[in-house]
Amino acid sequence: LVCNTESLGEQIQEQFPNAKVVKAFNTLTAELMVNPGNLPEDHDLFICGNDKAAKDRFTTFLTNELGWKSIIDLGGIASARGMEMILPLWINLYMNFQSANFNFKIVRQT
Repeated sequence: LVCNTESLGEQIQEQFPNAKVVKAFNTLTAELMVNPGNLPEDHDLFICGNDKAAKDRFTTFLTNELGWKSIIDLGGIASARGMEMILPLWINLYMNFQSANFNFKIVRQT
């Protein structure tokens, strides 16, 4: 059972302790995963994982190969709990917009 006390990302890391699990892509469709420029504005991609070097390599791939401009590292793999729990909100937005062509953008004061 996956709930707010554990995530699928954590379960994968537990089953494969030597793997360098990096969790991502919980807030968007497969189309936007590989084509972030399909939206008219920049938007954010959240990642998490326990291995900094793996996250750095993945971030480089996302930036150089897929064109992601804003990647927010949420920390260790336990942060996957929040990322996975965004699904109910995503489904409500999908129903409201009648489209899956959207993602989240965090606006913060600099």
